[in-house]
Amino acid sequence: MSKNLPKISDAEFEIMKVVWDKAPISTNDVIDSFKNNDKWSSRTIQTMLIRLDKKGVLAHEKKGRTYEYYPLVERNEYIELEKNKFLNKFFGGAFNNLFVNYLENENVSESEIYQLRKILDEKIKKED
Repeated sequence: MSKNLPKISDAEFEIMKVVWDKAPISTNDVIDSFKNNDKWSSRTIQTMLIRLDKKGVLAHEKKGRTYEYYPLVERNEYIELEKNKFLNKFFGGAFNNLFVNYLENENVSESEIYQLRKILDEKIKKED
């Protein structure tokens, strides 16, 4: 994936999650996925699909009287890029700075600490 991926808004990311989960997916099926969301009209959802298509994040094919959308960007690739942007912006690109900041500023339960220690121990064993 290109580092020049266009900015995707939080709302557009919600649309992308549906497309990633159900692709190929019709416009109506995307709209139905948000039927309990009273913030967005069907027209708003259609507009976001069109915007994502124009940004090159989605593509569509005409199937009869409707469009089917599919992603041009994989979810994991997008998340990796956003994760790296976040780490660079707030923590100088260093995961350990994020990790230490979180542990020092959040209430972390004993079981969470145990899980983290287990993951770290397994990671150390793999590197040996």
